[in-house]
Amino acid sequence: MKNLGVFCLLFSCVIFGSCKNNQSEKIPVATPEEAPVKVECYTALYEKDTIALKMNTFKHGHITGNMDMVMANTPKYVGEVAGEFRGDTLFVSYTYIQGNNKETTFKNPMAFLKRDNQLILGNGKIEVTLGAGHFVSGEPIDFDRVKYKLNPVDCVTK
Repeated sequence: MKNLGVFCLLFSCVIFGSCKNNQSEKIPVATPEEAPVKVECYTALYEKDTIALKMNTFKHGHITGNMDMVMANTPKYVGEVAGEFRGDTLFVSYTYIQGNNKETTFKNPMAFLKRDNQLILGNGKIEVTLGAGHFVSGEPIDFDRVKYKLNPVDCVTK
């Protein structure tokens, strides 16, 4: 009986490993020597919370950048974003550390609606599959009842 379980597990691994991904959907990634075609900075203030985003746009549409979030009564979140626009919505993965804990890295999906000059941080239902968070397919992302509307600011060099 134990051998049957091991066989089924190995068989499942072989089946999943042989599945081909659709390579035409792959997002191009910026190379280290590639310079961004546009750099934009945004900030949002809500009560005692602050979000600062620096966004680099590359010629193929890929977005990278840095984002710091300071929320009342919590340690500062410091991290990087990477993603792309789909229509007027920017979908990114936010990889960050919390406070002084440099040993644990967190990763969350985020969606920003570009409306006029603002980036509006949406609220959506997130689920975790195989350890990776993503927005639930078919569930709408709310961009109307939100706290954070990021406004463009001049980028400051540190």
